[in-house]
Amino acid sequence: MRNPLSSTIVNIKPSGIRKFFDIAAEMDDVISLGVGEPDFDTPWHVRDEGIYSLEKGRTSYTSNAGLKELKEEIAKFLKRRYDLTYDPVKEMIVTVGGSEGIDICMRAMLDPGDEVLIPQPSYVSYEPCAILANGTPVIIELKAENEFRLTAEELEAAITPKTKLLVLPFPNNPTGAIMERKDLEAIAEVILKNDLYVLSDEIYSELTYTDNHVSICNLPGMKERTVLINGFSKSHSMTGWRLGYACGPEVIIKQMLKIHQFAIMCAPTTSQYAAVEAMRNGDADVQEMKVEYNVRRKYLLKRFAEMGVDCFEALGAFYVFPCIKEFGMSSDDFATSMLKSKKVCVVPGTAFGDCGEGFLRISYAYSMENLKIAMDRFEEFVKELRENK
Repeated sequence: MRNPLSSTIVNIKPSGIRKFFDIAAEMDDVISLGVGEPDFDTPWHVRDEGIYSLEKGRTSYTSNAGLKELKEEIAKFLKRRYDLTYDPVKEMIVTVGGSEGIDICMRAMLDPGDEVLIPQPSYVSYEPCAILANGTPVIIELKAENEFRLTAEELEAAITPKTKLLVLPFPNNPTGAIMERKDLEAIAEVILKNDLYVLSDEIYSELTYTDNHVSICNLPGMKERTVLINGFSKSHSMTGWRLGYACGPEVIIKQMLKIHQFAIMCAPTTSQYAAVEAMRNGDADVQEMKVEYNVRRKYLLKRFAEMGVDCFEALGAFYVFPCIKEFGMSSDDFATSMLKSKKVCVVPGTAFGDCGEGFLRISYAYSMENLKIAMDRFEEFVKELRENK
């Protein structure tokens, strides 16, 4: 028989995260710190609005680009929170999560051979999406000594005549790294000089623990060459509602909408009505969750310091990225051994790129009770490794 499969798809590696969930699922008494999903319920007033929309029979398709009412509220939110101005009619599309926005942005922008610069460690989907869009991924290895921020020098060194798009994944999953205005200004100069475009994934923008998040779209000349990806999953604890949005130049959004029309039709109607309420009246919910995440973040950093485990101060998202190189084990072996012996599930850094070797991603989107139990077990494991050296 003829091979029914695409060689492109077959050659893409599955997510490196799943292995540990599969092992953990077969074990009892496992504390998992592996999932990047808020442990808070979607705020009740947001859920209630979704329920109300169903009771009113609002179950038909919306406009392909999304509810006009929702896009107007997103535009107000972006102006209120980040001083960004977008035309909700021409420069915005509501997507099925931020993930769809990443996918259709790359498919709308890339021709075969176009190079996509992807700083790593980073979210697992960027590289496969670039390949599926016929682009060529080029990895920029972020360094712990730079707090996993992208520097202008690293960016400049990776650019070739074929470079078209830079993925800017900050605040970062898995490291928790952020980019401040001075960092963005330095790389913006390189982007403008080399006539590049940017896909700025800002899904964790509301979870920045310094001053307010700064978008590269705020800098002179950058809004015209940037597609901003954001959504409701992390900020408003709406992961299962599958709702995000993309904002950018009309010429790009128009082509993204074309792909969205053929592949998706429109984002879930009930989710869109709920999101209107989240945009209008959800700022206090976001702040409440952020305060709690920050308490957990500080707790984990304190525990690692007490253990003598090196971990830079993550200032965004809800992850820490401790270094375990001192133990002479691969990240995969460390995570596997700790899961089996201490029943603590974390994700090896290599799930987010080869340069994640020697690190672990630990999510603090979990209760303090679970974090304390997990850290006690982690400390026991580390102590045993040091004693057996």
